[in-house]
Amino acid sequence: MFYRPADGHGLPHNPFNAIVAPRPIGWIATRGADGSENLAPYSFFNAVAYTPPQVIFSSTSTKPDRPRGKDSLSNIEETGVFCVNIVEEAACEAMNRTSGPWPKTTDEFADAGIAKAACETIACSRVANAPASLECRLVQVVQLLGKANFLVIGEVTGVHMRDDCIVDGRFDVTRFHPVSRLGYRDFAVVTETFEMIRPGEK
Repeated sequence: MFYRPADGHGLPHNPFNAIVAPRPIGWIATRGADGSENLAPYSFFNAVAYTPPQVIFSSTSTKPDRPRGKDSLSNIEETGVFCVNIVEEAACEAMNRTSGPWPKTTDEFADAGIAKAACETIACSRVANAPASLECRLVQVVQLLGKANFLVIGEVTGVHMRDDCIVDGRFDVTRFHPVSRLGYRDFAVVTETFEMIRPGEK
């Protein structure tokens, strides 16, 4: 099968949503200029540089109570900071709860029963028991093609790692089983890993 996105695919569900998979989930915590808290998952998320460490995520829809984008984007543009929390298998239901179309006044931490902790380098909350949290300062917001598509680039200024996830000096994802998005309503968890040595490495 071949299709041009501009012409449509003819299938009951958009296959593009499932082709690029699995995708890590960035559970983005933000705080508005008024002090309101927000927590929402984004599966268009990834790490993109080592030095300095940087991450990206994109907001791809709108809300009637926001001038553009979603609550996360608006808060980040107001304050210039955000925190990415890594989602473990044990938190998948809470993560899904925070994906709802709640009013901007809703504190998703409280709504989903998620404990907060203060960040160290930015004025924002983080998920207290997350396997890892990345405190970020906004580098740039890029308007993508499409009215509601925005790419957020952040520099990581602080890293939290849960002690039980550090094994023999390495951050071990098998200790918490990170959740990823596959497409449609499908998700997956990482339960096994394998190692390969790249050519030229010792």
